[in-house]
Amino acid sequence: MSRFVRPARSWRALALLVASAFFMENLDGTIVVTATQRMARSFRVPAADLNVTIAAYLLALGIFIPVSGWVADRFGARRTFATAIAVFTVSSALCAATSSLDQLTAMRVAQGLGGAMMVPVGRLVVLRATTKSDLINAIAYLTWPALAAPIIAPAVGGALTTYASWRWIFIVNIPLGVAAFAVALRIVPDVRATERVALDWAGFALTATGLAALVGGLELITYGGTAWVVIAVTLCVGAVLLGGSVFHLCRSAHPLLDLRLFRIPTFRVTNSGGSCFRMAIGAAPFLLPLLFQEVFGWNPFEAGLIVVPIFVGNIGVKPFTTWLLRRFGFRTVLVTAGSAVATTLGLCAAFRPGFPLAITVVILFASGISRSIGFTAYNTIVFADVPADEIGNANTLTSTVQQLSTGLGVAAGALALHAGAPIGRLLGVAGRGAEPFTVAFVLIALLALVAAVESAWLPGHAGLVLTGPRPGTGDRG
Repeated sequence: MSRFVRPARSWRALALLVASAFFMENLDGTIVVTATQRMARSFRVPAADLNVTIAAYLLALGIFIPVSGWVADRFGARRTFATAIAVFTVSSALCAATSSLDQLTAMRVAQGLGGAMMVPVGRLVVLRATTKSDLINAIAYLTWPALAAPIIAPAVGGALTTYASWRWIFIVNIPLGVAAFAVALRIVPDVRATERVALDWAGFALTATGLAALVGGLELITYGGTAWVVIAVTLCVGAVLLGGSVFHLCRSAHPLLDLRLFRIPTFRVTNSGGSCFRMAIGAAPFLLPLLFQEVFGWNPFEAGLIVVPIFVGNIGVKPFTTWLLRRFGFRTVLVTAGSAVATTLGLCAAFRPGFPLAITVVILFASGISRSIGFTAYNTIVFADVPADEIGNANTLTSTVQQLSTGLGVAAGALALHAGAPIGRLLGVAGRGAEPFTVAFVLIALLALVAAVESAWLPGHAGLVLTGPRPGTGDRG
């Protein structure tokens, strides 16, 4: 088994650097959606054709994230992380300079490759440079990009596209990337495995192609107009390949993804229940702008701006998340956060023209608070009981699961919206206007409720190694 030397570095500086890189990657994954109309006119193609650029980016992430841990162990974390930032930054500049859809798609694949190495390797660096007692604070730094980027992307993308040019959604990455690259070379420790292991090529081939087919099929659901038989075949192929991957990984001496980690209760529950939670909160940024544009008749900038209260709630509660976890424990916080997300999503089902704007803002603000607390708790406790020499494997597996659940979130929102009309008719409502969205939000709320129920199975002492004994409880871990 590989051994690692813990570097004597400040986790705060590393966490801030990695959080900045995460923000670039997360923002770029969603900001393009708001610019599709302008980009389509620029390239003289139908707007629907721009969907391929979004799919290309997500497919590249799905394919290369599973191999990121091996690359970091083989070539060193500093070199891998800095190279990933460079690839992401250069490809962003080339995206801004493209003159055709084919060129843009190719550069988006390069961006996805950079992001696939940048995100998990960056988190791995922080995990290896942070003691268990500081992990809860370090993860809080790393959580805000994933919460903030999908929420502010519609507003930022809408503003840049409306008042400048769609090319600026890529240009803004250049100064950020250059600064992050320079800092990475200075402060990222060059941790790597002391024992070299050959890449599990069979596991990589099965996992990469399975994830590509599954993510591709899920993306087809969100686009509309695709034959359902094509979607079904794509998803089935992905499921079969991933099934073969699981069979292989469980029997390999040095698997690409170590599925034995699911024997750890906190790791298993927070990946499974956490996936339901991420799917629920990932569906909301997809459904809300559509609702405000298609039903309320707002323009893209207005529709993006109204979800800013979610971002405010996300960030506003951040200073209190550590205190909440230390005071009430992970199980209580996760159950409460999951229930609160389910409640606020259920309240979104009441949104329709004429609904009081002030109440809408309050509901979205409360949703942001509960999302932030739950997201931080899941991202922290997932590594609580993982041995130090298994952190790399756990990080790679968690990154892969999170990428899949993120893709599932948008697809779940799209599926729920497709199901909204027939379910509405079955229940005797019109099935048009706001009714499909009403049904969709209720279905997504049930996902969050599943996460809350599963979190209840965690033992009361789960995560005490991170928080220490809770005040007044007598817990000793």
